[in-house]
Amino acid sequence: MPRTEFANQQLREEQRTNILKAAREVFAQKGSSATMADIAEKAGVSQGLAYRYFASKDEIFLVLFKQVMDSAKEYDQIIRELPGTPAERFQKIVTRLLELRKERPGYYQQLYWMLSDKETPKEIRERVTRQGVAFRKEMRKLLVEGQKARMIANDDPDQLLEAIMGAMDGLWRRIAYDPESAKNFPDPRIILRMLKPDSE
Repeated sequence: MPRTEFANQQLREEQRTNILKAAREVFAQKGSSATMADIAEKAGVSQGLAYRYFASKDEIFLVLFKQVMDSAKEYDQIIRELPGTPAERFQKIVTRLLELRKERPGYYQQLYWMLSDKETPKEIRERVTRQGVAFRKEMRKLLVEGQKARMIANDDPDQLLEAIMGAMDGLWRRIAYDPESAKNFPDPRIILRMLKPDSE
């Protein structure tokens, strides 16, 4: 019995997602030297089939970049819509970021590759960097407001933010290079202890 058009469309979407997932991993490993052949091999499809979905590796790169930027917008929305005091919002954001780093290590692998690969177009690196700077500024604002309310440790806010962000980045790198380390991925409360005022 022939497949329905709905079934065919679903199969096409699954294949496209599979190719993008493979491309994300290949780009993270090989950077701009990755080829369509590499991507097709990782996806377990023929190179011809990969070209049916994407005209070139540059097209794939742009699709992946859009996904990164969409995820960044998701973070912005999370910050704006979270209820609670500034300190509670800061802690919830850190918790969610840690959860996302564990759930979607490929996203972070791709993001860091985009920022470090010399072949990534300058305007793309600058856009990702601007987004990151804006995010950190908003996080710093919440942290300082939490300190004023005496709900967050009264350490230097820039150093405290750097410690939190550095811990998250370090955890991502551990998972990226040693997937087995995900078994011992720390509970967010362990990192959030850095925020506790001395009186606690």
